[in-house]
Amino acid sequence: MGDFGVIADVSNIIVETLTESLKALSPDQPPIAELNDLSGTVQTTPAKLTVFLYDVSEDPTSRNRPPVRSQPPAAPTSRKPPMALLLRYLITPWGGDPVTQHRMLGRALQTFYDDAILDGAQLTGSLSGTTDALHLGLTPLTLDQKSWVWYAIQKPYRVSLNYEVRVVDLESAAVTAVRPVRSRVVDGVRTT
Repeated sequence: MGDFGVIADVSNIIVETLTESLKALSPDQPPIAELNDLSGTVQTTPAKLTVFLYDVSEDPTSRNRPPVRSQPPAAPTSRKPPMALLLRYLITPWGGDPVTQHRMLGRALQTFYDDAILDGAQLTGSLSGTTDALHLGLTPLTLDQKSWVWYAIQKPYRVSLNYEVRVVDLESAAVTAVRPVRSRVVDGVRTT
């Protein structure tokens, strides 16, 4: 499970995965992937895929999970279950000619189709060494929905990919000490 930096860790994992896969397009000067909020001008040398996190929401299918309890020999504690997040990314090609941009999109699609679950050694940061897995899926948005994303960031529409990463577990910081039961009362009789 990830700590408060898990969103940044997931973004970095996506950028690293895409940058590595783009090396296949050109051995001399391959395109790169870059985390970018698209608020300013995107530098187009070298050609790149920008990775823009545009939405963070809670995964409704993962609600109402039980608390997480620590195991002995540590002092017994109880923690709220992790918050399951859905992260939505806009992946956009910049620079080069249109053929290069289309090849970058194709390579990104191929990468996340062939390896739609990132886990194990692919995970870094707070997810490193965990049993967590990131499931990536192409989000089916209509052209109108895509246009609204571009409208919201006040940029002209560009062909891009929308990916959803689920489930990213954000560990709770609220820990409660659990005291063992030393005695109980059943039908008015106290037992120890």
